[in-house]
Amino acid sequence: MDLKPGIFVSIASYRDTELLPTLHDMINMSSGSCFLRIAVCWQDKGDINLFLKNGMALLEEKIHNGHPLYIFSYCNVEITILSIHYFHSQGACWARSICEKFYHGEDYFLQIDSHCRFIKNWDKEMMCMLTLLKDKSHHPVLSSYPPAYQPGDDSSRKNFVSRLVFRGFSNEKILQLSSVDFKADAPVRGSYLAGGFIFAEGSFVVDVPNDPQIFFEGEEIAMAARAYTSGYDIWHPHKILLWHFYGRKDHNKIWSDHNSEAKNTGAVDKAWWDRDRDAKKRVRCLLENESNEQSIDARYSLGNKRSLKEFEDITGVDFRLCSVLPEVVEKERCAFFVSHNGEDWRKRLIRLNKKTLSLPRAKLEFSFTDIVKLHIGVYNKNNDLLEKKIFHAEEIKNTLMKESEEELKIEFDFITSPGLNPSVIRISPYLRNEGWGNIFEVAW
Repeated sequence: MDLKPGIFVSIASYRDTELLPTLHDMINMSSGSCFLRIAVCWQDKGDINLFLKNGMALLEEKIHNGHPLYIFSYCNVEITILSIHYFHSQGACWARSICEKFYHGEDYFLQIDSHCRFIKNWDKEMMCMLTLLKDKSHHPVLSSYPPAYQPGDDSSRKNFVSRLVFRGFSNEKILQLSSVDFKADAPVRGSYLAGGFIFAEGSFVVDVPNDPQIFFEGEEIAMAARAYTSGYDIWHPHKILLWHFYGRKDHNKIWSDHNSEAKNTGAVDKAWWDRDRDAKKRVRCLLENESNEQSIDARYSLGNKRSLKEFEDITGVDFRLCSVLPEVVEKERCAFFVSHNGEDWRKRLIRLNKKTLSLPRAKLEFSFTDIVKLHIGVYNKNNDLLEKKIFHAEEIKNTLMKESEEELKIEFDFITSPGLNPSVIRISPYLRNEGWGNIFEVAW
C-alpha cells in the first residue's frame, strides 16, 4: 500500500481571531489524499478552550522549551500548537522559525499566515502544479500574494492572481514589494517570495529556514535571495489556490502591544522598533548593502549554489546602490530577467525616489490665506536640485489639503541616477504682501 504524501504546514499566529477559521477551512477543503501535519506558533493568552469548543480533541499536553505544547486532532489531522504569551513574541520570522522545528521530513512544505481561505482540493492542486514545474526547475517554489477575502463574506473573494514586483527601497534601504495582476496558462517565473504563502519541497525547510532575528520588514527579500542562492526557483501560480485577509484593521498587531508602555513596565524586553531596527541592519548586511560587523549564522546566510550577483542579474536590482533597471519600474514591471545578452546592465541603472511628506499646518510659519505659491525643492548632500514642485494657492487648497485642513500632504515620485540621493526638502512660500517667506526644511 502506497503511503500518502505528507505536507508540513507552518502557521505563525499573533492574537488572530482568524486562526480557527483558517484551520477549519484548510482541513475541510483538503482532498484527503495527503497527510497533513500542522504546526502553529500561537502567540496569544493561552486559553485552549478556543480549540476545544471548536471541534478539536486534545491528544497530548506537555511543556516544550518552557512553553505549553498541545497536540490536537481535527478530522484525523494532527495540529501541534505551541502556546507562547504574546508579550514573549519576537516577531513573525521568529514564530515561523519555531514552527519549523516540528518538521519531520514531510514531502512538502507550506507556509501561510493565520488568516487564509482555500480552494477545494488545494493540496492536490499545489502538488500537481509543483510537480509539473519540475520539468523547468530542479527546485521550484510556488509563492505570491494570494487574492483578498473578507471574513464572513464569501462574495468578497477576489478572482485574480498576481505576481510579485519591485515597489521601491525604504528609507532604511530595504527592498519593498507590491504585486500586479496577470493572466497565463501556466505559472510564471519570478524572483520574489511572499512570506504569507510559500509551497515547496520539504527540503526548503532545511535549506532556507526562517531567520528568527528578522522581525517583519525585510523578511521577503531576504528569503528570496537566500532561496535563489540555495538553488530554488520561484514561480507565481496562474490559478487561485487560496485567499488572504489583508489590512486587518482593528485586529491585534505586535506593534500596538510591544510599545513604550509595555517596555517601561517590563512586560516586554524590547519594543517592536528595537527588534525592527536590528533586523533591517541584518537584512542590509545579508544583501551586502552594509558592512557586516557580526557574522550571520550559515543557516540564515546566502546559499552556495548561486551568487548574490546572479540574483541581482535576474532581478535587475543593485542592492548596494538601491537602484534598478528602467524595465523594473516601467509599464512591464519586469521582475525576472532571463538574460542580459552580455550587456553591462548596471550602466542603465536608475534610482526611484518615492515619498509622501506630511506636514502639520501648525509647524509652517506662514498663513495659507496670504500665500500666492509654494516652491518645494528636493536636494542632495551637495545641494544639487533633484526635483522641483510649484503649487499655487488654489492647488494647495484643492489638492494638497484635500483630505485634511490641518495637514499638508505632498507626493514625490521621481527618478535620478545612482548616487544622486535625496537628502533634504526645502519649502519656500511666496506671500502676497511680503514676497518670499522663511524657508522650511525637513530631511528626506
